[in-house]
Amino acid sequence: MKIIDTLIPDVKILEPNVFGDDRGFFMETFRETWFKENIADVNFVQDNHSKSKQGILRGLHYQTENTQGKLVRVISGEVFDVAVDIRKGSETYGHWVGEYLSAENKRQLWVPAGFAHGFYVTSESAEFVYKCTDYYNPNAEVSIMWNDKNLSIEWPLDIEPTLSNKDKNGIPFKECTLDI
Repeated sequence: MKIIDTLIPDVKILEPNVFGDDRGFFMETFRETWFKENIADVNFVQDNHSKSKQGILRGLHYQTENTQGKLVRVISGEVFDVAVDIRKGSETYGHWVGEYLSAENKRQLWVPAGFAHGFYVTSESAEFVYKCTDYYNPNAEVSIMWNDKNLSIEWPLDIEPTLSNKDKNGIPFKECTLDI
């Protein structure tokens, strides 16, 4: 597995070794000992899988309790995936990283606890899978406005994004609170 640094040191791109021939391919997507030694000493407790149509934007989400680190990847289609540092006192507080994840490039993104996360579907549809370091807690989930001017995220919008009601009513970044 190759580790690629991003502009935020704690956020990492993981590029697997892919072994393929005319029959298909094989790749290892996760190995606990390697991950703990090279990325973060965390335990994953929940796996999630979502499917979204083109133009869907999900996020920017975080939890005020049961904060989650996420190891995310796309198994069908393509998304533009974003991580925003919301750790007050961090040197990169308020900075964001955006990466294309796709079934074709097979890359994964490590998004540590203390980051808001979201993605925009750039292909006809996309299936998105991710491992979480804590359980989903709907009572502690917060959505930051995806287009907050203080963050200035450069979403690659081909069409106006489709948002859930929760994301339409996201809070401004300045109101985001997280003690971590």
